[in-house]
Amino acid sequence: MTTDPIGVTPDTLLKEAARLMVGHHVSGLPVIDTSGKLAGILTEGDFLRREVDRDRPRRASLLRVLFGDGEAAATTAGTVGEAMTRNVVTISPDATIGEAARVMASRKVKRLPVVDADGELVGIISRADVVNAFTKPDDVIEDEVREDIIRRLLFLDPDPIGVAVSDGVVVLEGELETRTEVELLVELSSRIAGVVKVEDRLTYRLDDRRGESPYTSA
Repeated sequence: MTTDPIGVTPDTLLKEAARLMVGHHVSGLPVIDTSGKLAGILTEGDFLRREVDRDRPRRASLLRVLFGDGEAAATTAGTVGEAMTRNVVTISPDATIGEAARVMASRKVKRLPVVDADGELVGIISRADVVNAFTKPDDVIEDEVREDIIRRLLFLDPDPIGVAVSDGVVVLEGELETRTEVELLVELSSRIAGVVKVEDRLTYRLDDRRGESPYTSA
């Protein structure tokens, strides 16, 4: 994610917000209130609605105002707070790249503000950020599997475990002590940004789900 996104306040003038979007080459701006909480988001779509309404007959716009059509606010707004989208789709800092991608696809949004448990903005992730995650070099992914997952998370010796990465495909080989360790290693490896898929060629000595060794004859 971008950890220091360009933002505006509800009182920012729309013209100033437009200049910021053009100047920084972004298609959306998070809107932050005086307490530092996310209040909404201003996107290109909010400006597009204004332009569409310019070409409509005056009577149609007047009717929308009289009957409280939600889009009318965007057509007459002079500040960000009057035109922004308030019900913002957000995501937490602990979410995976895959989760962010699924939310963007299902909710049809191009960016997700990242907010903490207190509702404060800590960053923003865009479709481009998701794509960039998959350009991570294979050797960096391999190092993350070996050091971050095998050694630091699972407390295992990475040397006996075969880890090979090619074009984002992780191949895991070797024998671990338990079935749980195998399943954890495969699952955690699949969550690394840039991993396309994981090929599981691992074996285990003890099926701790059943409490018996798979090599023990019946």
